[in-house]
Amino acid sequence: MITYSFAEQAIEYLKGVGPKRAELLKKELNIYTFGDLLTYFPFRYIDKSKFHNIKEINNDLVYVQIKGKITSIETIGKLRATRLVATLQDATGTIELVWFQGVKWMKDKLKVGEEYVVFGKPNLFNYSYNITHPDVELLSENTASIVTGLYPFYYSSEKLKSLGFNSKGISNITKTLITSAKGSIYETLPDDIIQRYKLISREEAILNIHFPANPDILQKAITRIKFEELFYLQLKLLMMKQVRLNKSQGHRFTIVGDYFNTFFKENLPFELTNAQKKVIKEIRVDIGSGKQMNRLLQGDVGSGKTLVALMTMLIALDNNYQASMMVPTEILANQHYETISRMLSGLDINVQLLTGSTKTKKRREIDEGLQNGTIHILIGTHALIEDTVVFKNLGLVIIDEQHRFGVAQRAKLWEKNEIPPHILVMTATPIPRTLAMTLYGDLDYSVIDELPPGRKPVKTYHYYDNDRLKIFNFMKQQVKAGRQVYVVYPLINESETLDLKDLMDGYDSITREFPLPEFAVSIVHGQMKAVDKDFEMLRFIKKETQIMVSTTVIEVGVDVPNASVMVIENAERFGLSQLHQLRGRVGRGADQSYCILISTHKLTSDGKKRIETMVRTSDGFEIAEVDLKLRGPGDMEGTQQSGLVDLKLANIVKDEKMIKLARDTAIDVLGDDPLLDKEKNKRLINQLKLMTKVKGSWEKIS
Repeated sequence: MITYSFAEQAIEYLKGVGPKRAELLKKELNIYTFGDLLTYFPFRYIDKSKFHNIKEINNDLVYVQIKGKITSIETIGKLRATRLVATLQDATGTIELVWFQGVKWMKDKLKVGEEYVVFGKPNLFNYSYNITHPDVELLSENTASIVTGLYPFYYSSEKLKSLGFNSKGISNITKTLITSAKGSIYETLPDDIIQRYKLISREEAILNIHFPANPDILQKAITRIKFEELFYLQLKLLMMKQVRLNKSQGHRFTIVGDYFNTFFKENLPFELTNAQKKVIKEIRVDIGSGKQMNRLLQGDVGSGKTLVALMTMLIALDNNYQASMMVPTEILANQHYETISRMLSGLDINVQLLTGSTKTKKRREIDEGLQNGTIHILIGTHALIEDTVVFKNLGLVIIDEQHRFGVAQRAKLWEKNEIPPHILVMTATPIPRTLAMTLYGDLDYSVIDELPPGRKPVKTYHYYDNDRLKIFNFMKQQVKAGRQVYVVYPLINESETLDLKDLMDGYDSITREFPLPEFAVSIVHGQMKAVDKDFEMLRFIKKETQIMVSTTVIEVGVDVPNASVMVIENAERFGLSQLHQLRGRVGRGADQSYCILISTHKLTSDGKKRIETMVRTSDGFEIAEVDLKLRGPGDMEGTQQSGLVDLKLANIVKDEKMIKLARDTAIDVLGDDPLLDKEKNKRLINQLKLMTKVKGSWEKIS
């Protein structure tokens, strides 16, 4: 019977490793066990079944494999400048092989007159090619292992290379391990799933992903490993959701009463969109079920998420519960407080604001009001999670821009009551469907994909550096019409490595072009003290300044309906989602708004694609899909802290069909056997236990 003990053996006990190299493998590559090495996969392959003639070598060949005879060996230079140069000859010509490291060792190994197989990367130097630090093997000794088909390449590090663990060194110990692992690599998928999708066994997949005999078997190995990764990811997410739905008792909000109805009839600022109505219905089903709601609400900037959140809070109030909203910045907390207080004008609802700046006397009043129930809604920053903040009956928590809070911070809020409150997390960062399916597979999620009536789409234009005077004239027209303007820069100070127009230089040129007293300019950046930053932002909000020169600190949190122009300098240096967030700062009023992207003429293909996408569409979900394809999942905001996107081969951008297949399969498995009690699912339980042991608890991820 195969056990898990083989995979759990410490890496230092593998022949060729030892304690010193093991420490570096752990530190540099997170390889602690035999199992870790087995799943440390190559990042590419070179076809070593083909040999080139020396005269065929050209710039198009990244790697070459040649056979020939060493005709001379020479040591050149002294001390650190010493290098070894050997000349290799075949029937078509000669090429130099060069070593700058391990000179003495290589000199002793090579023999003039012997035939060798040489593999390496050709370099052009002084109009002729050479190969630096090639792999060299005697043709007579190792013929069987030389022609191996697809040759794997592994990522390494400088420290590991210094101990002999370059790509070839890692390949060698992997080959040693696989030789002894045959029969000990346990299966992780049930037989019926393997048969249904005609997958190869896990042992065959691991063997052929490291040392594939041909491209066909390599593809089968990759398919098997990708499916396994995505299947277990979806299985864990669905089980977490199942546990939450089965075990998480929640407050039952059955009444839609006076607070909600009075607001709907008398205070509703505009007619709800169909998307908002749909989301409110979904939320009402959740909060009336007796189970804890755990819902993600996605909606583009300005789509009306705050209104949906407020109406959900009113239902909590109608059922005699308190509600709270946690946001990432004081500015945003103040704006939510002012917006919600204004929307609730005339209703007997006590709304309070709690931030780090709240005075001690006011804090005491708030603490008392929360505990005796006279405060209905509390809006604030991370100050809400302090131990001193105690609610009488907290029934609902809204978390805005949820990716800006750590998991532990969010969990603290719903630990404040014996029965956890309902949770609604909101984000204005559109999340592509594939990423949402992967990151938030354990949550219910809703999407607001319409803008409220009267909102005009922001017109977006692209200009180059030499068009700046034209842009300044347009800004003056807008300011004279009573509008306000943002100008955003990617850097605060000049960078020696990037030729960017920095914020301070930009501020100087704008204040010259827009002088006092006719114009007033604010400046905000991340290195300012919070009090100074807030002062400048409030000047802009109060229309005391017409132009806000800023870094991306205004990406989230400034709501100025009168601002109609967003100018983004060096737009090619921003990510797509960031450009979209910045554009969302304008277009919040009834007037036509504009986003002007300024770039240099030297645009990379990715930079060009980002700017073209921004000019072409304002659909946040389409933009997010393009952004994901350009940047990959690891860079998406919030994905790193989730701990979920830890896939070795599967790619959530390219493998959308397989994600769906894996999810459907996991749904089928749990539908047939919710607790995985059946004998055929024993492998699933064993693997889940092992993964939890390695990765830690999954219970609090969302």
